[in-house]
Amino acid sequence: MYSNLEECLLDLEKNGHLLRIKEEVDPHLEMAAIHLRVYEAGGPALLFENVKGSRFRAASNIFGTMDRSRFIFRHTWESTRNVIALRNDPMKAIKQPLSNVRNGLAAYKALPNERGNSLPAAAEQIQISDLPLIQHWPMDGGAFVTLPLVYSEDPDKPGIMNSNLGMYRIQLTGNDYELNREIGLHYQIHRGIGVHQSKANQHGKPLKVSIFVGGPPAHTLSAVMPLPEGLSELTFAGLLAGRRFNYSYLDGYAISNDADFVITGEIHAQDTKPEGPFGDHLGYYSLVHDFPVLKVHGVYARPRAIWPFTVVGRPPQEDTVFGELIHELTGDAVKQEIPGVKEVHAVDAAGVHPLLFAIGSERYTPYQQVKQPAELLTIANRILGTGQVSLAKYLFITAEDQQPLDTHKEVEFIGYILERMDLRRDIHFQTNTTIDTLDYSGTGLNTGSKVIFAAYGDKRRELCREVPEALKGLRTLHDPYLVMPGVVVIQSKPFTDYIAARQELADICASLEAQEGLEGAPMIILCDDSSMVSATLSNFLWVTFTRSNPSHDIYGTNSSYEYKHWGCDNMIIDARIKPHQAPPLVPDADVEKKIDRLFASGGSLSSIKLS
Repeated sequence: MYSNLEECLLDLEKNGHLLRIKEEVDPHLEMAAIHLRVYEAGGPALLFENVKGSRFRAASNIFGTMDRSRFIFRHTWESTRNVIALRNDPMKAIKQPLSNVRNGLAAYKALPNERGNSLPAAAEQIQISDLPLIQHWPMDGGAFVTLPLVYSEDPDKPGIMNSNLGMYRIQLTGNDYELNREIGLHYQIHRGIGVHQSKANQHGKPLKVSIFVGGPPAHTLSAVMPLPEGLSELTFAGLLAGRRFNYSYLDGYAISNDADFVITGEIHAQDTKPEGPFGDHLGYYSLVHDFPVLKVHGVYARPRAIWPFTVVGRPPQEDTVFGELIHELTGDAVKQEIPGVKEVHAVDAAGVHPLLFAIGSERYTPYQQVKQPAELLTIANRILGTGQVSLAKYLFITAEDQQPLDTHKEVEFIGYILERMDLRRDIHFQTNTTIDTLDYSGTGLNTGSKVIFAAYGDKRRELCREVPEALKGLRTLHDPYLVMPGVVVIQSKPFTDYIAARQELADICASLEAQEGLEGAPMIILCDDSSMVSATLSNFLWVTFTRSNPSHDIYGTNSSYEYKHWGCDNMIIDARIKPHQAPPLVPDADVEKKIDRLFASGGSLSSIKLS
């Protein structure tokens, strides 16, 4: 039960979960590169004691492994799970009244605690330029905050119990921002702060925003939690921290008394500036777009403040652990929210939002001998209309029939669906709709398409377990590889534009239609480098589902429409890089060489075993 971040870090160090970096390290690329190397090695949390250009220390990789995260929350994990379960299933309070008295008391003790109208004792006022200004990737637009807790209140119902605490990207320097007076606030669609800003705009008033950085680790996790209705992020923060969230107000702004740093300011209607680019969790740069500007009112730091950060990039990264923690805490929540759902898995290797696997139920017509998706389609539409999972592009969904299924066994799950799909009946598109803000495979910012692959019933085909002869020796395609049973990747010339691609794919489909022996390959992936895509399952998932827009990039052999429903014999997904897509993240080679000194003999990180 930590009262601040430093207490947590000292506890981690005492138990062998943290290393101090004593050498001076440059926040421009070096700190991020060190973090990435240590995370990949499964290494400890890091405390940077000598940050070039700043008097403040910085910490990263705090949540880098599930074991370390469970250790941090070891005293409060079970009680927090119990309260969330109670919110999802109120009948538990009736069935188990004695145990749930304890849960109710835990929730009551977690309510936020107001401490008056002033800064915490000994806090000092500083400037943005005093902070560790960390730039993570070579093409980033400037320094960003990667673990901010962005706080706003409902203008119609002010007060902490009607607030929103979210984790949105904050750009501190670069572009057209006036240093120390303006910062960028990048929030995506489906975010609570957007509702608050819309209401403030209607009232003709700016929205007051507070940004908390640091504090007990429970506060960080609370900002990314999809919580049940009625359980606020700040109450959850108190539950998981084992102590109440302490706050005060200063000049009308909420101040976290537990945070290491607080930035306050206002966002005004239609006041935007270009934000980005910035390396992001899909493994590409998010490009420059206009987002709200926060006019800085004040910047504050507690004594011995420590700046926490993480680095986002192609999965898996530290934020992957956030997803696993969320699943452990709220694993049953989706079952309560969507009747018939047994499991939903946002696939981390594909950048989370682009790809969902789901297990539902199929109970509509148990009296019929012919099995086909029916209830599954209802469930699929509910999934694609619920919260953050509504941003998914690809949804694979089925129901258990005569064998148990596990969405985390990706090869088996995809294979089960491909064995049973009727490619003329079971492919369902949604076009001109919303996708993740950070996904550039679509037709514009936030705009793209979705597809549902639904399958249920008896096996329809045996999947190929080697590359079919029909896919070898083709005139315009080469180097085919089997990724998994039924899925073949094949290399093509670079993509130029969609007009040329339509003709190119029409020719490819025509050439394949003249071949025999493709029944066992229902999914064919067109790519730029088939050896790379087929090298690992992670490569296949990442390339295929981050580089394709279902409505524009799915083709098929012998394809046809019947009453506006599209179907085919073999599905071809064009996962080549498109000119409008964002560039992938590539480390700076010179920086990689510079940080070798820390891992060499005598360096602070020499004990870390690198692969």
